[in-house]
Amino acid sequence: MAGLGLRVQPGSVWRALWLLRAVVDFALPQETYAPHSIRTEGHLTLGGLFPVHARGIDGTPCGDLKKENGIQRLEAMMYALDQINQDDQLLPNITLGARVLDTCSRDTYALEQSLTFVQALITKDTSDVRCTNGEPPVFVKPEKVVGVIGASASSISIMVANILRLFQIPQISYASTAPELSDDRRYDFFSRVVPPDSFQAQAIVDIIRALGWTYVSTVASEGSYGEKGVEAFTQLSKEAGGICIAQSLKIPHNPKLEDYDKAIQQLLETQHSRAVIIFANEEDIRGILNATKRANQVGHFLWIGSDSWGAKSSAIHQFEDAAVGAITILPKRSSIEGFDEYFTALTLENNRRNVWFAEFWEENFDCRLLSASKKEDSRKCTGQERIGIDSKYEQEGKVQFVIDAVYAMAHALHNMQKDLCPDHPGICPQMESAEGKTLLKYIRNTSFNGSAGTFVVFNKNGDAPGRYDLFQFQTTNSSTPEYKVVGQWMETLQLRLEELQWPDGEQEVPISVCSLPCKTGERKKRVKGMPCCWHCELCDGYQYQYDETSCKLCAYNMRPNPNRTACQPIPIVKLEWHSPWAVIPVFLAMLGIIATIFVVVTFVRYNDTPIVRASGRELSYVLLTGIFLCYIITFLMIGKPDIGVCAFRRIFLGLGMCISYAALLTKTNRIYRIFEQGKQTVTAPRFISPTSQIAITSSLICVQLLGVLVWFAVDPPNTIVDYDEQKTINPMLARGVLKCDITDLQIICSLGYSILLMVTCTIYAIKTRDVPEDFNEAKPIGFTMYTTCIVWLAFIPIFFGTAQSAEKLYIQTTTLTISMNLSASVALGMLYMPKVYIIIFHPELNVQKRKRSFKAVVTAATMSSRLSQKPNERPNGEAKTELCENPAADPMSQATKKTYVSYNNLRI
Repeated sequence: MAGLGLRVQPGSVWRALWLLRAVVDFALPQETYAPHSIRTEGHLTLGGLFPVHARGIDGTPCGDLKKENGIQRLEAMMYALDQINQDDQLLPNITLGARVLDTCSRDTYALEQSLTFVQALITKDTSDVRCTNGEPPVFVKPEKVVGVIGASASSISIMVANILRLFQIPQISYASTAPELSDDRRYDFFSRVVPPDSFQAQAIVDIIRALGWTYVSTVASEGSYGEKGVEAFTQLSKEAGGICIAQSLKIPHNPKLEDYDKAIQQLLETQHSRAVIIFANEEDIRGILNATKRANQVGHFLWIGSDSWGAKSSAIHQFEDAAVGAITILPKRSSIEGFDEYFTALTLENNRRNVWFAEFWEENFDCRLLSASKKEDSRKCTGQERIGIDSKYEQEGKVQFVIDAVYAMAHALHNMQKDLCPDHPGICPQMESAEGKTLLKYIRNTSFNGSAGTFVVFNKNGDAPGRYDLFQFQTTNSSTPEYKVVGQWMETLQLRLEELQWPDGEQEVPISVCSLPCKTGERKKRVKGMPCCWHCELCDGYQYQYDETSCKLCAYNMRPNPNRTACQPIPIVKLEWHSPWAVIPVFLAMLGIIATIFVVVTFVRYNDTPIVRASGRELSYVLLTGIFLCYIITFLMIGKPDIGVCAFRRIFLGLGMCISYAALLTKTNRIYRIFEQGKQTVTAPRFISPTSQIAITSSLICVQLLGVLVWFAVDPPNTIVDYDEQKTINPMLARGVLKCDITDLQIICSLGYSILLMVTCTIYAIKTRDVPEDFNEAKPIGFTMYTTCIVWLAFIPIFFGTAQSAEKLYIQTTTLTISMNLSASVALGMLYMPKVYIIIFHPELNVQKRKRSFKAVVTAATMSSRLSQKPNERPNGEAKTELCENPAADPMSQATKKTYVSYNNLRI
């Protein structure tokens, strides 16, 4: 390697080894310049790499001529060199020459061609070479290339950059945008005047987000540009979040029609992913659009094209209908007027330096210059044709960047010359021997106002800042479809959404999403591995939508609002007076109260009459008080609960029944004791006086009051809102029930003592069932207790059977109050209504009976009992005794019949 005089970076020796053989094999037989290249003389020579021809097919390296990407860009470099060489302020006394090569749009071919640039840096060992006359040969040393402009495709730039960096030759690209080239450790001598695809990818991500698309596919040409572009887009979309890649397809090198058709069919597998991001070369773009037409899917896909699509007409020629609505991106550029004048003025006579210009002439004007031309069937060229007049002309999008790349190299050389040769016009020895690293430093530090008025500057990686114009291919009303500028991206997106047009005349922005947004109140259930796809699930029951992916349960006293976005308080209800559940008990209670007051008033009015006295006035008034309280409790049970109402409920809930049944129990117990003791002795039982009866009744009532006082001490009265009672499946029907803090068990316990009195009273009623019917109230009390027991036996299953019902409050309250009303009404009706009837309607019966002693009463009652027995039941086989028709003739029978007097008439 030392013998060859290679100047390589110390850390890159291993990279040069594989190139050594190729360089030697290529350099020794190489002519002074390549026959198919442009060479212009100058003090300093710049290399140029342009895709003058497309990729060849069937093994040929080069294909058809590329008029825009090839010839226009090449001429842009020549135009820039002419402008610089004519500028007295830029590189004075120094002329720039050029060595321009064709890459044929193929990386391997470009690599072979680029070896031309390193010939001058290779020292050939010719000591053993002699001419036929024995003289040593004379070699013409090739010109030294100080820097290279190019290449166009990223894959070619990457291949060439690996060679140029070994020989420290700086390189400035005008079109290569692959993010990979930003790696300053691997491509340290590479710079570019176009922004890298990482900026372009960020701009595309911002466009997608602005359009509300979340589910997209990507298509890339195989190679660095396409694959790295998609890779950058994928990475940035993940970082941004909210964008998912449905499919990521790659078009292979040298694709066939079947490859494009297969790609379209794969894209159609994800129907919802209408947006397709394309990082592809021009040939692949055309192939995809053509396959779309063949699949009859024109208008389905929403294309977003990278700068390789840009605003090129050639990329969509004959496939315009399939490209309508496509949004494309292109580094911010302007048309260079000077170049238009230069290029349209070119002729075969004044442009002999371009070895491919004759081929361009034939292609551009569809004519032939030589008989051996490819255009054998075309007319013969006259040479008088004019570009832009006899042919269509439009400035290619990268012309501005080619000019800026050449000017960047020129400004760097100018600054280096000023620093290294301050007192020397032209090139001094220091500049002549300067290494490529020195020039690279000046390139990275250069800044100037570019050809389009934009500022040209490089960052530490050699990248230009991101400045893009956004285009959309639209169908206008007056002409054929064309590209229209709809926004720009300069670190932030500025997209004019109102100017966008879409396929098939869609007015709104088409959707490209995996799943439609969930409705209000629904949560997203993500599909595993695909965050943009989800199933919508309703937040059911008492849940509300906490965020887009989760539901939360409302608090116990809350329910979700109608759209389930938040919780709202559950309405609080109580038993209203106008409710049917309340109307019936209130009506019965009012009738009962009126009836009770009527009985009390009647008794008070006729307080000294035999009927009232025979009823036991003291206990009757106590009993009527209990009945009255049984009716009153209805209003406390229906009234709006508060602490006062709840306290009175506890007191009077069991008190009315307790008073009533305590009085009845005292009465039945008195009757039982009188007749039981009368069978054994004529002595009157103890504690049967009215005062004793009141004392016994009061003591029984005090037990109930004592229990209530203990209840007050243990659990003071309070109100609660029960949200469980009416918590229905449908939360909209849920209600909180305002009620007293009294449980069902506490209600039963409060009534339990009264029920015990009732049962005991019933037992005594059964025991005194054989007392003659005229012996006061034994039988009416018995009928009262039997009926009351039936009422309360019906109450218990209804009360507890509705404990789980949503109408529990209403049913239980109504059942309880009606049961108490019925109990009171039975007692009032059976015990007092007959007496009131006699008092009012039959006063002749309300007369004083003759008084009898206790012994006479008991004896008469006993004999009456015996007479009522059947003959076969009489003791000692007594025969039935016929009563005399004359009562006086049968004084005993007369006495028996006259025993139907009340025992309360007795005065003991």
